[in-house]
Amino acid sequence: MPPGSNTVKASDKIQTDITIIGGGIAGLWLLHRLCSLGYNAILLEHKALGSDQSVASQGMIHGGIKYTLSGLLTGASEAIADMPGYWRQCLQGEGEIDLRGCKLLSDHFYLWSSAKTTSRLSTFFASKATRGRVDKVSGKHLPALLQSPEFSGSVYKLVDMVLDVPSLVRQLAEPLRSRIFQIDWQTAKFQRQPDGCHAIEIANGEQSLLLDSSAIVLTAGRGNGDLLEQLGASSPAMQTRPLQQVLVKHRHPHRFFGHCLGAETTPRVTISSHRCDDGSQVWYLGGSLAEKGASQSSDELIRCAQRELSELLPWVDLSEAQWATLPVERAEPRQRNFARPDQAYADWAGNCKNVIAAWPTKLTLAPNLSTQIVDLLSAKGIKPRHSALPKLPLKTPGIAPAPWQSLFGDQ
Repeated sequence: MPPGSNTVKASDKIQTDITIIGGGIAGLWLLHRLCSLGYNAILLEHKALGSDQSVASQGMIHGGIKYTLSGLLTGASEAIADMPGYWRQCLQGEGEIDLRGCKLLSDHFYLWSSAKTTSRLSTFFASKATRGRVDKVSGKHLPALLQSPEFSGSVYKLVDMVLDVPSLVRQLAEPLRSRIFQIDWQTAKFQRQPDGCHAIEIANGEQSLLLDSSAIVLTAGRGNGDLLEQLGASSPAMQTRPLQQVLVKHRHPHRFFGHCLGAETTPRVTISSHRCDDGSQVWYLGGSLAEKGASQSSDELIRCAQRELSELLPWVDLSEAQWATLPVERAEPRQRNFARPDQAYADWAGNCKNVIAAWPTKLTLAPNLSTQIVDLLSAKGIKPRHSALPKLPLKTPGIAPAPWQSLFGDQ
């Protein structure tokens, strides 16, 4: 940010109820929620909508089964048990946001095991942790990828679903395009006002504009850390948990969405399938493979992924496949021992009178995050006040491409 600023005249002040900073799924969902409640809200994004963590997601909307692999009901599994149903209502046009234009990649997800871990999987699904949210499948009901004489494990079908994230971003952004702006932080900065609240000063030629809001909400993922530092906030602290996802581009017809159960409490590998414009498809690999891969080089991780798939799916020939990796940093509020947060997080930033810092912690919980933020605003008596749509000298950001479009040049 540039040091110093022009003196801002009263006529240069633009007022709005809420300014959201960060145009991922969390910020866009919040924009919808606030506008539906009558707030005059806008969203600022410095890159493309959905950049970084949102578009790097596998698009899973899940009910937490993968968080119960220890056989226990955890805080994470309890927090999101009902979320697939909530999202499904939106996809049908019957929820708080109409997502009928969002592309549904799959309305289910599988959990499978190799022969070595079948007994553990059976024991797990006999426990109360699953609460009847799964069905065992076999024979002709197996997914096409696992209908091989060489497969000898067990397979369960979950109610989880998978969304195409770029289409979700587009569906959330399109109805509110007039409220979404691209901000350049080289020509904009926070300014503390005499009453202790913060505004945003935006350079505009020879003068400056002052964007004055009743509340500023940070939903910028990893970017929240830098924004909080610039604001001089004393809290909350942020943590990142890195991943390195693996992408496998091939021409096999098998579309598959599933977790493979290993010896640990997180899936050994998670596979989602994404169609490319040239007719091929990409398997996007997460799970323990991606978590452990965060500390590996791209080449090392690709070799590990090749070994894993060769062991788990030996009947699938990937000798002609293209391979790539994608480092991802999951940003969250800091937890003791850097543990995974169980729920979405939103709270007022310390030493910042009108700033909320927020992280959904997972895609599935974006609606929960919006509810938390609305509750914070209501508790502080922040109500809709301004009606005029702010006119800012800023462009509208585009939508971030899927990772495989960038990595494999698929346009």
